[in-house]
Amino acid sequence: MLGELDQPQAGPSHAGHDPPNPNPERGRVGVPGGVIRRAGGHGPRSWIQKILEQITDSPLQWVTPSEVVPVAVVAVQRYLLENEPRDKMPKMRKRPFYCFDVTISDGVYREKCYLDPRLNFLVYKNILRVGVEIRISRVSCLYNERRLGQGIVCIDNVHCGKTLGTIPLETPFRNSAHQEIPERPLRGGKSHYLPLWNNEDPYGDIWLTNKAPEEHDFTDTKIITLSHLEMTWKNRRIFPALLVRILYKSKLRYYGRPDKKMVEPYQTFLEVADSSGTVSVIMWNALCPEWYKSLRTGLILLLRDYSVKRSYPFRIQPLPVDPQIKLISTIEICLNLRDPPTNIIIIPENQEKPEWRLPALSHRFITRSELDDMSENSICDVIGLLVFVGRVQRSKKKESREDFCSYRWIHIADGTSDLPFIVELFSTSQPEIFENIYPMMYFVCTQLKVVRNNTLIPNLLYLTTTNESRVFITGHRSQPYITDHKVKNFIQWVKAKADSGEEKNTVIGGYYPYPPVPETFLKYSRSLKVESLLTAINEVRKEIEDLQYREQKRIAIQGIITAIKYVPPSSTTESASSSETLRKANRPSASEEARRESQTQERGGALYRDDVPTTSQCIPATYTCLSPSKKKRILDSSYGTLVPVSQPKASAQERGSKPGMRGISPSIIPNRASTNFSYQGKARKTIIDKWESQLWKEKKLGLMDHLHYSTVHPESIPRKFDLEHRKFLIQQFNSQPSKYTPPEAVDPKLEDFKSARCLGYFEMTILGLNHEIAIDVAFLPMYCSEDLRASQIDTLLTCMNYSCVYPQEVTGSERVPGPRAIAGDIMKAIIELDRVHIVGVLDICNLGDNKVEVYLHKIYSPENTS
Repeated sequence: MLGELDQPQAGPSHAGHDPPNPNPERGRVGVPGGVIRRAGGHGPRSWIQKILEQITDSPLQWVTPSEVVPVAVVAVQRYLLENEPRDKMPKMRKRPFYCFDVTISDGVYREKCYLDPRLNFLVYKNILRVGVEIRISRVSCLYNERRLGQGIVCIDNVHCGKTLGTIPLETPFRNSAHQEIPERPLRGGKSHYLPLWNNEDPYGDIWLTNKAPEEHDFTDTKIITLSHLEMTWKNRRIFPALLVRILYKSKLRYYGRPDKKMVEPYQTFLEVADSSGTVSVIMWNALCPEWYKSLRTGLILLLRDYSVKRSYPFRIQPLPVDPQIKLISTIEICLNLRDPPTNIIIIPENQEKPEWRLPALSHRFITRSELDDMSENSICDVIGLLVFVGRVQRSKKKESREDFCSYRWIHIADGTSDLPFIVELFSTSQPEIFENIYPMMYFVCTQLKVVRNNTLIPNLLYLTTTNESRVFITGHRSQPYITDHKVKNFIQWVKAKADSGEEKNTVIGGYYPYPPVPETFLKYSRSLKVESLLTAINEVRKEIEDLQYREQKRIAIQGIITAIKYVPPSSTTESASSSETLRKANRPSASEEARRESQTQERGGALYRDDVPTTSQCIPATYTCLSPSKKKRILDSSYGTLVPVSQPKASAQERGSKPGMRGISPSIIPNRASTNFSYQGKARKTIIDKWESQLWKEKKLGLMDHLHYSTVHPESIPRKFDLEHRKFLIQQFNSQPSKYTPPEAVDPKLEDFKSARCLGYFEMTILGLNHEIAIDVAFLPMYCSEDLRASQIDTLLTCMNYSCVYPQEVTGSERVPGPRAIAGDIMKAIIELDRVHIVGVLDICNLGDNKVEVYLHKIYSPENTS
């Protein structure tokens, strides 16, 4: 039990000891829900209870415990704190200031504590999180002077430790007020908690789901049409009822600020329509927790006691699917809990009458084969089978703000094309769906916007969610879209593919570098909307330290690649072929392997391998089987071509002596004899797995700073999806939950799941142009697949910067370059950049718990940086 562990050492923030409590066993009586409660006379002694008694006896109202016992974190909950006189906060209080309540357990009691805002960074970095063991080395008490005996326990200093296996949740709260429902934050006037990582999702027990349709007698109900309301609203003081159907429902908007005295500051939009037109309805504040989760598209609503105002001029309404429906954009309908108190009734479907002439809910479904002809910013709906589900990531809404949005990349196949839909799926205020999607699901997403740019290489084409997007993963038969002919065609395709074993080709999680950057630095610079295009290498550390949990940021630096090391895939994560026969056929005998190992040792690390695949997943792939000619075209573009030098090339000494940027174009990868690469027939070639330049050997011992971020953690490797362990895999690639949930069984390790990649990765060192600072980064080469529109790329360095995340098997007698052969060509191409000034585009990822990765996403050589 946590409260009975051996004496631990205090954390690094331990600042001394208070004098011992003169009467530590004295019983105390307090108001129920107060700070102090009578200590029990039997059973194990609670460390939480002892600390609180010490606080009460201390004239300072804070203590540094003489006994620092590890306790478990069972919840971390976030909320907006209003301005309070005692708070030592920045003066800029118009922007949000979030605080955290941390629930701890010592094995005897649970206690909800207020985290000192100075320690918020521990949550931002996902160091202080549920399921970990912490040691609290300073505790204080904050009393509520408006209530008798009410107070809050504050964590002032803490040291975070290891992740615990299981935490018993039957431990009672010491403070009875902390177990009341609905939950309330310890401080401020807010009535609810926010989701831990964004503001769009409904979180907590204030969000009701029990609003059911009810029969209504329309005998004495006066109805007004929307078009009539638009013409007469200025002359009315009382508005008749509206009878409308919901066409669209937006995600939630949280607009809380410390200076606004709104208890539940939420807003959502409903686009509703009757026979005369469609209009925007805004639901405000406390009505959102009461109604949001009960309302869905297609429902019929009777609205009474609403208000009407002139519409906001800068908001763009979504276009109705039926062009015959009039778009009313001059007014908005406002629904409030008061002023006036809105009356909302959901009308049952069986009560709908033909004379109401309410527009039917219709959709704009497209197939993947039709997407290529869609114009930029077009709106569409898609249905398909999930074949890739990326990990949850976060991005700042605005610079210098604490507000983030959550998103993930997914691939959807529908059988009409060899290519999938690539979708940037932002949170749609449906956390029960967003956090529980996995490959092999039937997936529907509405109101997606087309993003494309045909001037780039590869052509950019993907879909992204809008404010009105809705996602469906279950209950498809009850949805109105089930009658759409494209939906029916998809269902038939799925039935035909039911026994094809497609699950083995599906992938979940990992680092996904999308969208790709343009092929030239000029196009890259034009695509950015920032003041500073390049980041000085001495500023990279700050960029990394400023990142929060699951935040991913892209920056560009200048430097020189001075060292590279190939890290092959480990035996536990290497992708395995479904054809055991093929593996055995390509596997050398024991004597042959011993001979090659001896040769490897003799040649100082040069690796000799047959130029054949060691695994069938070493080719780019699409979801469905490709024709042999198409496979060959993709293989040619993926493997790359070493193009002979077409112009005189300066020697290494000449390049090093000139201050200007000289080097090679990415379309010219010369084969330098000095690198000692030699092809031995068609089946064998020399592969070097480690290289350091002479410049690095001269400079590495005199650096001012060396940043080490080349480690690739297990959660950054995309994994083959395993349906049996879907719950575990979903948890690994979701965001950290705000409340602890005990595992159902002994979870496996993420490393036990097969990797969807087979090339391994590279650790690369980039030296700053001034030779003072260097950074180690990871380079994950992934195949250039047609699903990312990169088939026209025929150069190695360029094509290896684009990703294919799900593998395709080799069939028949096809032979393609193996992982080490491809790795060798990458090594050769990188070594050719010796002493060349390059621009490297880096992806910085914060995985939480002090794990940060930096990936080299793109290399721009001098001839395409002008």
